Amino acid sequence: MLHVRDLAVDIQASPVLRGVSFEVNAGELVCLVGRNGAGKTTSFRTIMGFRRPAAGSIEFDRKDIVGLRPYRIARMGVGFAPEESEVFGELTVAENIAMPTWTCPGPRAAKARIEDAYRVFPGLERYRERGGHALSGGERKMVSIARALALGPKLLLLDEPTEGLSPIIVPSIIEALRNIRASGQAVFIAESNIHHVPEFTDRLYVIERGEIIFAGRPDAAARDPAVARVIAPTR
Repeated sequence: MLHVRDLAVDIQASPVLRGVSFEVNAGELVCLVGRNGAGKTTSFRTIMGFRRPAAGSIEFDRKDIVGLRPYRIARMGVGFAPEESEVFGELTVAENIAMPTWTCPGPRAAKARIEDAYRVFPGLERYRERGGHALSGGERKMVSIARALALGPKLLLLDEPTEGLSPIIVPSIIEALRNIRASGQAVFIAESNIHHVPEFTDRLYVIERGEIIFAGRPDAAARDPAVARVIAPTR
């Protein structure tokens, strides 16, 4: 589904990503873990077309997407929920979630895509008419992910879906990820805290200073001394 090979990205003439490679196959949940500033967000924003790589390839569904505008990548079936969990304060929760159905027609009806979003986050039902400006941090995160789901994506990119959330909210987000994966959609998560990586993760990548230093099963990461030194401080 998603294949990234030897990706290099420079920002203001400084290398941020160096030879990064990873893949996400259909139905998988894959996690990219690294400390703040390691290159997680740059990786996701480059996949979505907000940054153009200096080198390397990005393929989605066997199509080269380097150089495509973000809206075209979204219409191909890639949903993105950024770390900032930005919602439109002047719109209601229902309007925020429905927005992708206004701008990105898909093979499935808008109503069905919206219903899928509420099925994953049933707690948002009671907030349908609440304005985006009146939401808590956890509620904004849920709306941001639900909005990406309403696109009807084949692949969902979630940048720090649990970052800064109350410990009470984190299990709800993890359960939502379980349900999304169970529905057959692929999910690619970026996390700075290894302890927030879902136990049902299929594959883990660890990024440090713009380079992938580990790729494999999550339980194997802690047994690698070099990797453990990177991820252990996030406890």
